[in-house]
Amino acid sequence: MNSKKPGKEVIDRAVKVIEAGGLIVYPTDTVYGLGTNALNPQAVFKVFEVKNRPLDQALPTIVSGLEMAEELAYVTEEARKLIQAFWPGALTIILKKKPVVPSVVTGGKFGVGLRAPNHAVPLTITRMSGLPLIATSANKHSGANPVKVRDVLNQLGEEVDLILDGGRTEIGVASTIIDMTRTPPLIVRKGPVTREMIEGVIGQIETS
Repeated sequence: MNSKKPGKEVIDRAVKVIEAGGLIVYPTDTVYGLGTNALNPQAVFKVFEVKNRPLDQALPTIVSGLEMAEELAYVTEEARKLIQAFWPGALTIILKKKPVVPSVVTGGKFGVGLRAPNHAVPLTITRMSGLPLIATSANKHSGANPVKVRDVLNQLGEEVDLILDGGRTEIGVASTIIDMTRTPPLIVRKGPVTREMIEGVIGQIETS
């Protein structure tokens, strides 16, 4: 599959799987993701089951951009600045969720993590389907980050409905996560977008 310009047939197949509540594995700019329709609670439960992930641990979600983010969460002015600066890219932003987001996605919490990755495959899937896509790494809970399909197969085997092979991922580490529901904002996972880069846009933040 051409990761920079995925064919319509590949994208259509992925869209059909997530619309039916199935699970897909797809490449991103950071690591391979395990996803489904983030608005389908039953499908999201499958993600937890496949990963052996505790239900109280929230799952991040891929959106196509600012417009879809605003459908799912209350986007603050500071968050808007970060979106303009770092999306598409390796920054996941936690914002107060809107009621449309199932509580299973957020582990029962009020914040939802959103990201628009710098990769044509997940962005095209979300745009073509009009659906947000669960964006957790395609591994077992606490397993090694998958940077190629072989890593996915070693951990998940055939527990998913479709795997899109885009070759080795470019960055190889998970995205930075910043919690914008608190003041000052808090980096809860370090990644490619550094504290200094973020503070250059919105001023002082904290790290856990």
